[in-house]
Amino acid sequence: MKMPSAGAIDCDLHVPAPSMAQLLPYLNDYWRDQIVNRAIDRMPFAMMSYPPNAPISMRADWRLQSTANPLEALRAHVLDAFDLKFAIANVIHGCVALHNDDMAAALCRAVNDWLRTEWLDREPRLRGSILIHPQDISQAVAEIERLAPDHRFVQLLLLAMGERPLGRREFFPVYEAAERHGLVVAVHAGSTYRYAPTIVGWPCYQFEDYVAQAQAFENQTVSLIAEGVFQRCPGLKFVFLESGVSWLPVTMWRTDKTWRGARPETPWVDRWPSEIIREHIRLTTQPFDAPDPTAVAQVVDRIGSDEMLLFATDYPHWQFDGEDVLPDGLPQPSVRKVLIDNAMATYQRLSQRAVGGGTAAIKEDVR
Repeated sequence: MKMPSAGAIDCDLHVPAPSMAQLLPYLNDYWRDQIVNRAIDRMPFAMMSYPPNAPISMRADWRLQSTANPLEALRAHVLDAFDLKFAIANVIHGCVALHNDDMAAALCRAVNDWLRTEWLDREPRLRGSILIHPQDISQAVAEIERLAPDHRFVQLLLLAMGERPLGRREFFPVYEAAERHGLVVAVHAGSTYRYAPTIVGWPCYQFEDYVAQAQAFENQTVSLIAEGVFQRCPGLKFVFLESGVSWLPVTMWRTDKTWRGARPETPWVDRWPSEIIREHIRLTTQPFDAPDPTAVAQVVDRIGSDEMLLFATDYPHWQFDGEDVLPDGLPQPSVRKVLIDNAMATYQRLSQRAVGGGTAAIKEDVR
């Protein structure tokens, strides 16, 4: 299905991850010295979830030439091509997989300041995600507090696979900070590779890894429900990015069924898990992993709500060809909701005046 009207909100769009050379101006003196003198600036920091030369990582006609201007390409390929009102930029950067918590936090700060200066300041239609390193909760909360005054940042960005399920109580300070500032928590497909991306061990091929991402989102959904995240933060929304969609109806049914027999174990789960999921979790439409229009309509029906779906191009990942940006079979009454209304209801900061928090990198104390 082609874009039926102007003014859509793209909830998952990727700008090219910055090189270490691009990040150096956004690091303080200590970390700049560490990065250069230890030759860390020569490392690519690419996530293996998205190997740069894999076809699925970038659509062929969106692959940039070495002389191309990435911002102009983004405008031509997506912002102008689909006449978008807003697009939320997500930077998938390898710093979140570092075991050195202080270095990871410093690089997250640099990525966020780079995104603000090089992209948000230059394109008013772009909004940003705050990249955080979840292994150090105090530094993650500090980064949220630092950037929260800039309302162009509309969400936090986490990966689907890490060291711990995202419902665990140690993450509550992060979620409380997000709720306090009206930020969404976004969980993107990907892994820090602390553990094998499948529960039966390490796969041999990238396509095995990619298929396994849906299982991670199932696990995170159950974790968020069972640990009582939404009882602790009743105003919080989670958005699953590049999660696929067709796994959700079965997960909702199975979680409801099991809760009926095991609910004394988690008394804070005080209503059907499927009701909590419908209220608090959203999914982006790319990839919409249903084989044909009939199946698309069936998935939406079995989810039981068309308010859970948010439009996304997943630019520049190869999820669709040409201008077929929406899945065929999406019920017509749901189209405007998916394109605009659901995003506006999910991201309260989109309806607020975007006040920049300044473009200069902020010097941090050396830890």
